[in-house]
Amino acid sequence: MKINDAIIGAVLALLGVVVLLHVRSFPTIPGQQYGPALFPGTIALGFVISGALLIIGGVRHRGGAPWIAFDAWMRSMPHVRAVIAIVAGLVAYIVLADVVGFLIVAPVLLFIWFVVLGVRFKTAIVASIVTTLVIWYAFYKLLRVPLPWGILTKFAF
Repeated sequence: MKINDAIIGAVLALLGVVVLLHVRSFPTIPGQQYGPALFPGTIALGFVISGALLIIGGVRHRGGAPWIAFDAWMRSMPHVRAVIAIVAGLVAYIVLADVVGFLIVAPVLLFIWFVVLGVRFKTAIVASIVTTLVIWYAFYKLLRVPLPWGILTKFAF
């Protein structure tokens, strides 16, 4: 899919403006010339400037081309199904992870993604379980990142 730079620039500039408006509410630190709004405000200002430049360039170089052009894969049902499955899976993880738990949601989600993306059934089962355990070990044990236990909280170790 090809999106004209002017559209991307407008979204980027809008995001920058929203952040700039939000950081105005950050508290000031007495005795300091700068506070917690300095860094996000600077980045947001960069977003606005970059967005404006993208808008100017996108409009200038459009040359009658469509604002949005869809690629061939957008007409391929397996590809569209895969994109929908990934986005829906991410939303499902956000909604379910705290309630059900990482060790239950992750392998189910990975299994569904593997099958939708064309991985063989047996391989998808093994890969989803192994991948979940590797991720859990790396984050929970090695990096000490708390992953949600959900209904398995009484078994947490």
